[in-house]
Amino acid sequence: MTETAPPSTAARLAAAAAARRAHPEPARVEYEGLVTRAVAFTLDAALINVVAVGVGAAIGLSLSVLKVPGDVETALFALGGVSYLLWSVGYFVTFWSTTGQTPGNRLLGIRVRRDDRDEVPRPARALLRLLALTVAAIPLLAGFLPILFDDRRRGVHDMLAGTVVVNAPKYPPG
Repeated sequence: MTETAPPSTAARLAAAAAARRAHPEPARVEYEGLVTRAVAFTLDAALINVVAVGVGAAIGLSLSVLKVPGDVETALFALGGVSYLLWSVGYFVTFWSTTGQTPGNRLLGIRVRRDDRDEVPRPARALLRLLALTVAAIPLLAGFLPILFDDRRRGVHDMLAGTVVVNAPKYPPG
C-alpha cells in the first residue's frame, strides 16, 4: 500500500489562490452620503439649465427678427415650459437607467443602482425615483433626512424606488 505525500505549502497556497480567482469575494459596497449626492445634483441642475438657457436664447434671438402674433408667442412660451420639463425628466431617467450615472455623478464617482442587486434601475424605476425625489424635496427637504441615519444612506425617494447610491471609482480595481 503506497501512501501519497501531503500537498506542500506552495501547492496549498496555489490551490487557494486559484479558488479565490474562480470565486472572488464580492466587493464591499460603499454607500454615498448627503453632501456628495447634493453636489452631484447641483452639477446636473447647472448642466440642465445651461443647455436650456442656450436653447432658449437661440430660439429667442431667432424670434426677435420675426413678427410673431401674441397667441403664437403664448403658445411658444407654454411649449418652452413643457420642453424644459421633458428635458429635465429625460436627462435623469436616461442617465440613471443606462449607466446609473449622470454627468454630475460621474464627476463625483457615484452611481445609482438597484438596492437588491448591482444593476441600473429600469426606466420606470428611474422615473419613480425622480418623482419621489421631487416629492421628498417639497416638505423643506425632509425626505432627504433619512440619508443621514439609514445604514444604506437611502432617502425616501431611494426607499420608494428600491435604489441606493454607491461609490463608483473612476478606475475599478482589476
